[in-house]
Amino acid sequence: MIERHAKDFADRRGFTYSVIEGADEVIGCVYLYPARQEHDRVPGRESVRVRVSSWVRADRAYLDAPLHRAVSQWLAEAWPFEPGRVDYAPR
Repeated sequence: MIERHAKDFADRRGFTYSVIEGADEVIGCVYLYPARQEHDRVPGRESVRVRVSSWVRADRAYLDAPLHRAVSQWLAEAWPFEPGRVDYAPR
């Protein structure tokens, strides 16, 4: 799985980021992948172009909502997606 994410990143087909605490402890991940017509398009939201998902470890569950807010802000400020083009389930 890690190899696939690395290849997707290198090919600019999808982006996976580790959520790190401290110097090197992985506590979660964030995934950005294009919405595929046949699988990922949200009914009634055909304009969605990217699907975003994230998770944190169970022992860091309290960080799920803050991670969602931080990723949402990062997407709005640093990525070229128009409003309504990102599907990221609310928390």
